[in-house]
Amino acid sequence: MLSELGHPPRTVILGIGNVLMQDEGAGVHAVRAIAEQALGPGFEVVDGGTLGIELLPIIEDAGSLILIDAARFGGAPGDVRAFRGQELNGTYGGHVSPHQAGAADLIAVARLTGALPERCTLFGIAPLEIGFGLELSGPVAGALPALIEAVLAEARVFSEVPANA
Repeated sequence: MLSELGHPPRTVILGIGNVLMQDEGAGVHAVRAIAEQALGPGFEVVDGGTLGIELLPIIEDAGSLILIDAARFGGAPGDVRAFRGQELNGTYGGHVSPHQAGAADLIAVARLTGALPERCTLFGIAPLEIGFGLELSGPVAGALPALIEAVLAEARVFSEVPANA
């Protein structure tokens, strides 16, 4: 699949979260670190902050989407889990914070409008501390390098394997 300009569609790496609320900002901390790396053409790294469906224009023409966010999924603080396909439907059932209603809405609206890329992965990291503060908790900060590496590995796969392959 090629874009209208004749090159492969881009992969959007979107970090979501509130950096004023400790571990709730893990997704934003991750994309800020990823943005400092040379990913090459075809990637767009976006700090989505606490926005929800307002992010739809950013993802609607993406070939692939990688979301990064704090998520409660039963893991120990700092655990990282990738959610794909139908797993995305229930991921935000245990909201960490109010913004996740917006993130869930983004996924739902993108799916309903056909804007959600077929290749979509959410990397969730289990939080320890959600409260006012700028620093990540020890377990989440310690897991950030592994989270970033997992995201970059997924991005490499998306860039190497054409959609619908």
